[in-house]
Amino acid sequence: MNLTPVVVAARRTAIGTAGKAFRDFTVTDLLAPVLSAVAQDLQVPQVDDVVIGVARGPGGNIARVAALQAQLGLHVPGMTVDRQCGSGLAAIQVAAALVASGAATVVLAGGAESCTHASPGRAAFAPSDIGDPDMGPAAETLATDFAISRERQDALAARSHENALAAAQIVAQEIVPVGNQLVDQRPRKLDVELLARMPAVFTENGTVTAGNSCGISDGAAAVAIVPEWLRAERGLPGLRILGWTAVGVDPRTPGIGPAPAISQLLDRCEIDLDQIGAIEIVEAFAAQVLAVTDALGLDPLGRDAHRIAPLGGAIALGHPWGASGAMVVVRLLTELLRGGIVPSPRYGLAACAVGGGQGLALLVERVDA
Repeated sequence: MNLTPVVVAARRTAIGTAGKAFRDFTVTDLLAPVLSAVAQDLQVPQVDDVVIGVARGPGGNIARVAALQAQLGLHVPGMTVDRQCGSGLAAIQVAAALVASGAATVVLAGGAESCTHASPGRAAFAPSDIGDPDMGPAAETLATDFAISRERQDALAARSHENALAAAQIVAQEIVPVGNQLVDQRPRKLDVELLARMPAVFTENGTVTAGNSCGISDGAAAVAIVPEWLRAERGLPGLRILGWTAVGVDPRTPGIGPAPAISQLLDRCEIDLDQIGAIEIVEAFAAQVLAVTDALGLDPLGRDAHRIAPLGGAIALGHPWGASGAMVVVRLLTELLRGGIVPSPRYGLAACAVGGGQGLALLVERVDA
């Protein structure tokens, strides 16, 4: 039997600004409806496991709690993983490994975060003697090290919002209603003149502002992963997972992590970056995304704009920490299978940076029914 893991369903909540749309919902309140919707979309008799990432949740095993809340069955176990802002993508990598090994046949995986109800403070990303900056100051360091101008950062931010607003009807296919929230709360019309007037927020005379950074947000996202033999048997379209990777980088510049992760993954899979038609890098900060794309030789404001976050990214949508890595995989399914990019690309790539100096990447290939 062919055990290659394939994503065959993908859903998410809308993304709400912390303290607003989802202020009355716990992290499992956000996650359970998404798990239920993915299971219904999949239409298989049994889910074998649930793997969920969270960065600053309430503690405990939210995957198991949400699986029970979603009424997936008392027999369905759950595992919660923490790789900080990469937790949602890490959970999908774990689920892919479970399917590829034959240990499970149907796994729901993703991430969730209620930043509204996040535990106070943060744990260390790295030992202090190595360097343990918050992500904002670390983004300023990247902007300086890679000579990322304020103008380019603001241009990327404006593009993120513009793309998100234009894609609202397309991405509606992804969204599971929670409460009465059916649309992403944060995207709005911005222009570079407005962005240029915003002050730096992390360092004096810096270039990273509230306008060219992600918003702190609430949300959940999940996918269903099955082996290729089951996908073929059911005649389902999907995203075949060709490979995944995690790398470590200097904790003082964690935002650069996706660049070596992507390079390592593509080398391993013997696929050239020019072949990738959809590239989703979690937009924690414009400076961070631009540093990564510069390192990879990509131009998200020019020749490669059509394939890098073409439906908007986290600067526009918001960044529910533990969920964002799963959000970009949901987005790849929209771009490759739901008509989000026409014509539909063959390959898609999801990546994210992680506090403490890590980078994650996942490579998928479109499989038609």
